[in-house]
Amino acid sequence: MDTSFYTAARGAMSQQERMNVVANNIANLNTTGYKTQSSVFMDLMYYNMRAPEGELTRLKAGTGVMQERTNIDFSSGGPGVTGQPYDYALTGEGFFMVRDPASGEITYTRDGHFSMSLRADGGMYLITDSGKLVLDGNRRPIRVTDGEVSAEPGVFTFVNTNGMLAVGNNEFSPVAKNGAPIRIENPDLKNGYLEMSNVDLAEEMSKTIESSRAYAYALKMVQTSDEVEQTINNLRG
Repeated sequence: MDTSFYTAARGAMSQQERMNVVANNIANLNTTGYKTQSSVFMDLMYYNMRAPEGELTRLKAGTGVMQERTNIDFSSGGPGVTGQPYDYALTGEGFFMVRDPASGEITYTRDGHFSMSLRADGGMYLITDSGKLVLDGNRRPIRVTDGEVSAEPGVFTFVNTNGMLAVGNNEFSPVAKNGAPIRIENPDLKNGYLEMSNVDLAEEMSKTIESSRAYAYALKMVQTSDEVEQTINNLRG
């Protein structure tokens, strides 16, 4: 089969993957603390084309692209007032540290929509919407007594946030290159507010149009390549 067929098919698949990322961004337009994701593509095998005389030319040929990863834009979204006592918005850098009470796993989030819940020890604690304990600056669960929190949520950052993994529930998990969490001593924290999503709807709609057109062009190339192969096979017959 001609290389153009595989290149076009790979291109159509890549645009579908990009559309999935864009669709997820649009679906989370109103999700508190959501961070925009974008597709990053990588070239597949490329080689230098040779002229009939055997000399190298400056032209290259290859087999298309594939989605390598998704980048996360951690820039702040605008704060929206809620007036709720357990809502917190981060308007600067950093993340809230939360802990799974069952597994002890630590993850990080920008979603400051918290509530209180009764735990097995009889105490009331500040938790996330997914039931994880919110930790203070000393990495201890925050107790709620008579409606008052024992401490403000701790805010932590990393030397490098590039490559953090989205693990669901609007939470992130650091990888080795991110380094150890660093506590921010005086975070820009607003009580009674929530950070809005940083999704730019106009930009996402532009990406939707781009991917739709690229997908259509790739499928047309698949169709043309298939027609060429059919013509060749008919001539051979």
